[in-house]
Amino acid sequence: MPLLPSDFALPALPYLLGLLVAGAATVALLYRRRPAVTEETVTALAPWMAGGGALYAIYQAEAVPTSVRPLFSSPAVYLTTGVLAGIVLVLVADRPPEGWRPTTTPGFVAITGVLVLLSAATAGYLNAVDRGIEIKVGITFGILLGTLLSVAVVWVLLTRFRPGAIEASGSVGLLAVFGHALDGVSTAVGYDLLGFGEQTPLSRIIIEAGGALPTAELLGAGWLFVLVKLVLAAVVVAAFEEYIREEPTEGYLFLGLIAAVGLGPGAHNVVLFAIA
Repeated sequence: MPLLPSDFALPALPYLLGLLVAGAATVALLYRRRPAVTEETVTALAPWMAGGGALYAIYQAEAVPTSVRPLFSSPAVYLTTGVLAGIVLVLVADRPPEGWRPTTTPGFVAITGVLVLLSAATAGYLNAVDRGIEIKVGITFGILLGTLLSVAVVWVLLTRFRPGAIEASGSVGLLAVFGHALDGVSTAVGYDLLGFGEQTPLSRIIIEAGGALPTAELLGAGWLFVLVKLVLAAVVVAAFEEYIREEPTEGYLFLGLIAAVGLGPGAHNVVLFAIA
């Protein structure tokens, strides 16, 4: 059984080498400039996380120019997005690490990330209109509503049983729960209602297990995947409480990476389902 997603494909060698060199240079610059890693800085990267997924969606919808198309395949798109976000962090590393004004690091990072996300969504929308594809607004609204309801349930439970974890993780913990809820709900909708297949082997196993249960006729196959994602997100946020208190820089950084693993694919699903 393959361990990698079915859509995993490295770009042509010149593009791959260019990305690797750009990635290494960005890491070196970040190490030298050392931008502060705070709760707000990591949270500000949320639109960049979503933007990476949206860029991959428009790649699949063939809305990316041919000359740069290899940079937006999977997994290259996430390195491309990471390099761009890293460069932005390098440019504003000397700004205040707290606050949401355009003159602060979180404010500027969030604004540029939103611009990337909106640009990708707009490109996908225009491509769909040009090809005569109806934009599925109802599906998008339904996914977002289901995600918000799921997040609310998890957050209430964490507030009740692990309030210290919420206090320690703050907005980064909320982002992690939201990202994985969005991935879970959108995957379930895509699989059960839209006929999309699941590309990640482990996720596909969970969904197929849900489809084999007696509840499949009533709830579909994707509900088990949603439940697993929500439980894992809650467990991770709870487990990071002491880590963040003792090592806030590392704790916020790694929890942010976990959030990105959910938010990127979730945003990809939302955009792709709307324009495909």
